[in-house]
Amino acid sequence: MKTLQPEALKAFISNIFVRAGCGDEEAAVIGDHLVEANLAGHDSHGVIRAPIYLQWMNEQKAVAGKSLEIVVDSGPLVVADAGLGFGQWTGRQAVAIGVERCRQNGVSVVALRNSAHLGRIGTWAELAAAEGLVSLHFVNTTGLGMFVVPSGGRDARLSVNPVCVGIPIEGREPIILDMAAAATAEGKLKVAKNKGVPVPDNTIVDAEGNPTNDANDFYGPPGGRPVGAILPFGGHKGYGLGLVAEILAGAFTGGGCSEPGKTLLEQGMLSVYLDPEKLASPGPLFEEIRRYVDFVKSSRPTTPGGEVILPGEIENRNRAERRAGLEMDDATWGQIVEAAASVGVEQTLIEASVIN
Repeated sequence: MKTLQPEALKAFISNIFVRAGCGDEEAAVIGDHLVEANLAGHDSHGVIRAPIYLQWMNEQKAVAGKSLEIVVDSGPLVVADAGLGFGQWTGRQAVAIGVERCRQNGVSVVALRNSAHLGRIGTWAELAAAEGLVSLHFVNTTGLGMFVVPSGGRDARLSVNPVCVGIPIEGREPIILDMAAAATAEGKLKVAKNKGVPVPDNTIVDAEGNPTNDANDFYGPPGGRPVGAILPFGGHKGYGLGLVAEILAGAFTGGGCSEPGKTLLEQGMLSVYLDPEKLASPGPLFEEIRRYVDFVKSSRPTTPGGEVILPGEIENRNRAERRAGLEMDDATWGQIVEAAASVGVEQTLIEASVIN
């Protein structure tokens, strides 16, 4: 197990992507996004992704330096094509468009298609909330990430479709609901596999559709496509949410819904932005939100000393705790170091990230 210094780790990860061909600003955005995901407690969307991103880049499955191509521009409604640009980079561009158009119109919709992996979707809601805007995000892949079985089915037919909502609260941290419409994100299975720990019950099935707690049963032989599948959360309810997210992010962006035979991870994201100041007087609006969330949190805890947690509070606490040092298993760290060495990152920069 390694303990890593977050800011030095950002510099290290950014340098990997600079050496691989990204511009300085783009590489810094990627490094910041990945490490901030670790700090928030979402290791599945953190630096564990760096080696696979580098592999995709080498295979032209993720392209550096892409600017969004605006396909449709009708004021508050924008359709943009990412051209397989890095999701951390093109996703940030899409949010900037959504924020700008929302400021002008009070509401905006941005349909982003053909993006490489968009990373932790909660980041996009946090950026909008920092601008005082409510945002909703629905995300899919066109098929390479088709890992989820429908309720009542044995075969994967849906992506691990994130659904995210951000609600700013004047004078407080925003509510950030960031969840996959599945029992787990696929990246969390990578973490479990690398750590050699079991997957929780009712999360995945093997190639025959049988329940399993072993992430290796999901991934199958090394080097191939996963052979198992992920269950929807909450049975038919999660399946229904995943189906709707797939259609909104796939069909409505023009990127397409999941289908077999895909060799590229092309993500779509349909985002809706709302300016509370255009909707109602901010004072009474935020006063009502604060009143209600305080009422919700006042519910008696189920366990002594427990509490009711708002969406986003755990991430904020994780950040406060992890700023002093990020713990990472040796397998994941070894994969990152190997990826860094492949593009010529200096050993001194690697070592600077390690506290102990």
